[in-house]
Amino acid sequence: MTWKTLDDMDLAGKIVLTRVDINVPVQDGVVTDTTRIERIVPTITDILSKGGTPVMLAHFGRPKGKYVPEMSLRVTLPALEAAVGRAVTFIEKPDRATLEAAPDGSVILIENTRFTAMEEANDPKMAGFLASLGDIYCNDAFSAAHRAHASTEGVARLLPSCAGRLMQAELQALEAALGSPARPVAAVVGGAKVSSKLALLGNLVEKVDHLIIGGGMANTFLAAQGLPVGTSLAEHDLTDTARAILAKAETTGCTVHLPRDIVVAREFAAHAPHQILPADQCPEDAMILDAGPETVAALSALFATCKTLIWNGPLGAFELAPFNAATNKAAQVAADLTRAGGLISVAGGGDTVAALNQAGVAGDFTYISTAGGAFLEWMEGKTLPGVAALQG
Repeated sequence: MTWKTLDDMDLAGKIVLTRVDINVPVQDGVVTDTTRIERIVPTITDILSKGGTPVMLAHFGRPKGKYVPEMSLRVTLPALEAAVGRAVTFIEKPDRATLEAAPDGSVILIENTRFTAMEEANDPKMAGFLASLGDIYCNDAFSAAHRAHASTEGVARLLPSCAGRLMQAELQALEAALGSPARPVAAVVGGAKVSSKLALLGNLVEKVDHLIIGGGMANTFLAAQGLPVGTSLAEHDLTDTARAILAKAETTGCTVHLPRDIVVAREFAAHAPHQILPADQCPEDAMILDAGPETVAALSALFATCKTLIWNGPLGAFELAPFNAATNKAAQVAADLTRAGGLISVAGGGDTVAALNQAGVAGDFTYISTAGGAFLEWMEGKTLPGVAALQG
């Protein structure tokens, strides 16, 4: 990778336009989850310590190019100030003179970039205006890097640019997972539908040594092999596609792992009566809600032989006990191996983060991405405009 970091830039006396993701949940005018805000603090602190003035650019919600009072970034100020430990100056309509007049040590937040349609259109006029405000551009919003917007892509091409600490950590983790990983590499891909992850599966069978398919997706692959799946969630119209992915894996030397045993129930509910059966014995009136203990044991043994693990999606209906057992146990094994120093583990995606938090192991993985769409597109092998712009 050829992108620069804050360590490569002279920030002394410079205005540093800093694209952050503080699109946080708010209820009754109060931020209810400050995770995204807390994760930008190292970048803001570094810019200040190097003598620069961080001027944050961010979006909030989907105002569709119009001013929407309820989507003003002003609501984030108390949480921002608590996180960075100092006052944050809020500016609705910025200009260069105002920014230059800010006292040393100032932290500045500009109003929602999406209050103009020029942002999402990546309008050169907006990119040029933003560039006129600063001396250096720092992108710390990997989660928005798959969007070619004025504040994520356009302005990066007009100023000396670098990655912030969060963006740097994300890119380094993904490079370690898929770019030039320590092998063998295993990928866990779970979730409900094959259709939402076709590009991901197609790319991974070319990149990893082992592909573990779980969740509702696994049912489609089982059905593709002629196995009964009862009333399980499965995309029967995609069985040909599943077979094509399996055939492709054979040509690339990727071993695909499907459940060896299954946990079935007659209703989709927590603590529903259930039984463990071989993967080829799902009753006609039952649905598969989790992988069984034999599958988990096999995965545990597999993880122990691998050097790198990528995780996206649960192995079963993790939101319903006891159908979270396979996800929890496999995640705990991955966490143990990571703590012992034998495994690089990178995870991402909304359900993934929730599942690993539920298993109590999120803090033990090497890196957990909160980027959602950008993480998935990276895993699909797509070029992310916000990252490409940093590479010049």
